Amino acid sequence: MRKIVAIGESVLDTLFSGGQPVKSFVGGRVTNAAASLAMAGVPCSMVSECTTDSVGDIIINFLTSHGVDVSSVDRYPDGCTRLSAIFTDVTPPQIVNYGAYPDERFDVVWPRINEDDIVLMGSLYAVDLPQRSRLFDLLKHAMERKATIVYLPGLQHGIQFRITHVMPHLLENFELSQLVIATRHDLDTIFPGETSEECYQRHIRYYDNTFVFIDDNRCETVYCGDRSFKMTNREVADGKVDLFGWQSGLTAGIIFQLLVRGVLHHQLGDLDAATWQSIMDEAHRWAMSAAGNEDHCIGQELAAQCGEAWRSCASANEQEQS
Repeated sequence: MRKIVAIGESVLDTLFSGGQPVKSFVGGRVTNAAASLAMAGVPCSMVSECTTDSVGDIIINFLTSHGVDVSSVDRYPDGCTRLSAIFTDVTPPQIVNYGAYPDERFDVVWPRINEDDIVLMGSLYAVDLPQRSRLFDLLKHAMERKATIVYLPGLQHGIQFRITHVMPHLLENFELSQLVIATRHDLDTIFPGETSEECYQRHIRYYDNTFVFIDDNRCETVYCGDRSFKMTNREVADGKVDLFGWQSGLTAGIIFQLLVRGVLHHQLGDLDAATWQSIMDEAHRWAMSAAGNEDHCIGQELAAQCGEAWRSCASANEQEQS
C-alpha cells in the first residue's frame, strides 16, 4: 500500500486583529496537508520537530488526533517550540516568528520509504541548515527508491533569506522532485518579476518535472514539457476564504487524486489536459473544505467520502498483488 511521508515545520500560529489575538491553530502547508490525507485514511508519517513543552504537546495532539504517525517527530528537550504571530490588519499579513532551538536538532528516525510512496516536502526544512543536510540524504534515498517527491518551494513567511544563499538548495530540490506546486507569492519571493511560464522554462523544466502554478485568483496552470494546461474557471469563493486552509487543502487534494488514480512518478508528464482538469476539480473540493474549517483540514463528511474511495483503491491493489 502506498503511503505519504511529509517533511516540514510544525508551528503554532496565532492570528491577531486590532492588536488582539483572535485564534490559534497548528500551521504549515505540509503539516495541514498531512493531517487532511490521514483523515481520508491514507497512511501518513510526519517528519518534523518540536520541544517537549506544552506548545509541542498541542502540535503532537493535533497530528495524532487526525491520524498522522508522529514517530519521526524529534521532540528535543532544550529550547521552545516555534510560534508565529500573524497580523491580519495589513496587506500582505505581517508574520513574526518566535522560537529557540538547541545546537543539535532534527535528530529524527527516518520512516521507511518504499517504491511508489509519495514524499511531500517544502519551505524552511528544504533550504535551511541543519535540517537541509539531513533532509537531502533522505530525498536522495527516496529518489533511489522510486518514490514520488512533491515539492512546495515557498519560503517560510516572516523569515528573511538572502535568496542567493539558498538558491543552490532550491535548484537541488527541483532536480530531486517530480512535481512542484507553487503560488504566485512563492514565485515572487524566489524569482521576482518572472511570469509562471518564464519560471518554468528557466528554472524547472530542465529537471523534467511537472509544475502546478496557482495564481492570485486561485486558478491553476499545469506545465509539463512543451505542454501547458490552464484549468477552466470555476466558482471560487471571495477573498474572505482562509488562504492557509485553502492552500493546504489543495495540496492534499492533488496528492490524494494521484494516489486513487494510481499515477506514478514517471507517468506525471503523460497526463493529458482532461485528466489534470479532473484532478484539480477534485482538489478544489478539498481546498474549499479545508478553508472552511478552523483546523485548516478537510471536513468529516468529505473525509468519509474519500476514505471509501481510498479503501476501494487499496483493496483493488491488494487483489492485484495476490
